[in-house]
Amino acid sequence: MAGDSVVVKTRKFTKNPLLSRRQMIVDIIHPGRANVAKSELQEVVGSMYKTSSSLVVLFGFRTKFGGGKSTGFCVIYDSEDALRKFEPKHRLVRLGLETKPERSRKAMKEAKNKGKKTRGTGASIAKHKAKRAAQAD
Repeated sequence: MAGDSVVVKTRKFTKNPLLSRRQMIVDIIHPGRANVAKSELQEVVGSMYKTSSSLVVLFGFRTKFGGGKSTGFCVIYDSEDALRKFEPKHRLVRLGLETKPERSRKAMKEAKNKGKKTRGTGASIAKHKAKRAAQAD
């Protein structure tokens, strides 16, 4: 393809010392391509900010109407410990750092309905027990 070149620009760069990370908005210009893989962007952003690509988390990408440009959010953690501590579980699963627990649809629905039957202060206890029972299955 003629349009294999990808331009990566960052804006609204902020250092967040409380979460030990740097965060920014990433603009990607990719004419001739539908979109760009996050793994490819991780390496590019990691080299831009002189850090390991495993500490770069990219999410929330939207392609502009007509294509050719995408915008998303990027977070670069200072260490892997901070990444594991502050990043949501679903994004850790996407990065391959955690595994998604296998639960059947039926077990989740039964747990939900069991929790609906109990009222008052016992409801939270019942939900907890139902969740444990669903994980045991």
